[in-house]
Amino acid sequence: MTDAEAMAIALAEAALAPDHDDVPVGAVVLVGARVVTRRHNERELRQDPTAHAEILALQDAAKVLGTWRLDQATLVVTLEPCSMCAGAAVLARVKRLVFGAFDAKAGACGSLYNLCADPRLNHEIEVLRGVGADTAGALLRDFFADRRDIVG
Repeated sequence: MTDAEAMAIALAEAALAPDHDDVPVGAVVLVGARVVTRRHNERELRQDPTAHAEILALQDAAKVLGTWRLDQATLVVTLEPCSMCAGAAVLARVKRLVFGAFDAKAGACGSLYNLCADPRLNHEIEVLRGVGADTAGALLRDFFADRRDIVG
């Protein structure tokens, strides 16, 4: 499975989040070409500040694989992970991270911080940036534009 194909799955997952008023972010965990899990944001649905797509996908992957050490996994996510999610990926020892849209306000994989490549931490992650960025960015812009129209 290519990174673009995996991103297409993550984007389809992200599109489900607005059904329960969550920001459209989707994540997929792969081992080799196999999709282990796919999730989307559920913060509003669960009323849980930690229910980001990446966290949920990593939790599910650990259950499916029977280990918290995801050192053969690739995490594919539509939006650059925040510090919480990037930290979880580092602590899970994820091998690769592929993300779509950059997040200038909270991105922790190169935009605002770079937790995945900090040599002071116990693990570094190979990061591929910008895969499907236009589509992921449009999904987010449309979501927030709709919210502004409702409020405004």
